[in-house]
Amino acid sequence: MPTLLLVRHGRSTANTEGLLAGWSPGVALDERGAAQAAALPGRLAELPLSEVVASPLQRCQETIQPLLSARPALTAHTDERIGECHYGDWTGRKLAELKDEPLMEVVQSHPSAAAFPGGESMRAMQTRAAEAVREWNARVERDHGPDAVYLMCSHGDIIKSLVADALGLHLDLFQRVSVEPCSITAIRYTRLRPYLVRLGDTGDFASLVPREEPSADDAPVGGGAGAP
Repeated sequence: MPTLLLVRHGRSTANTEGLLAGWSPGVALDERGAAQAAALPGRLAELPLSEVVASPLQRCQETIQPLLSARPALTAHTDERIGECHYGDWTGRKLAELKDEPLMEVVQSHPSAAAFPGGESMRAMQTRAAEAVREWNARVERDHGPDAVYLMCSHGDIIKSLVADALGLHLDLFQRVSVEPCSITAIRYTRLRPYLVRLGDTGDFASLVPREEPSADDAPVGGGAGAP
């Protein structure tokens, strides 16, 4: 079965403003995010990509555009099932405000029980994304063979949930996974099991430099803004 490259979108204006963007329209890449997207074709230059699938949200569509421009023969598709979690009433709110919501403790410690008011549950988010991957695996293998490599551009919580699915981890453990903006996670699927061969690879270790302010213990909902 194929190898899937999961690319988180580049850093967005919502990331830098500390907002939970969700499905808010008009959330674009910021200057750094645009530079991250521009570097993507070079990072993937040696890989014979067969297909590109992206979330319909603007920040993902902008992230893949340089890659599509560099490879005009590459077919691109949009799939809503790998779009961001539907955060409902939390959409567009500041993360600093949300940390005091009682539901945030559930999101952090017991995400399989978390359902966003007016939105969807984290279980439903993982299920739709995993189903999309399995359908695309079959389609890519059919059209391009079992050794094909294809790319999906999605969002932090979606990618983390797919990593948990590939590793056989309960969704309650997915907050232990970290994927920065424009990072690449690679999963090789086989008949018997998936193999996680790259996780959150940016080729940049700046995010490991100690910061003046200690990082929070909680996992950033939506994925966080990455290195400063």
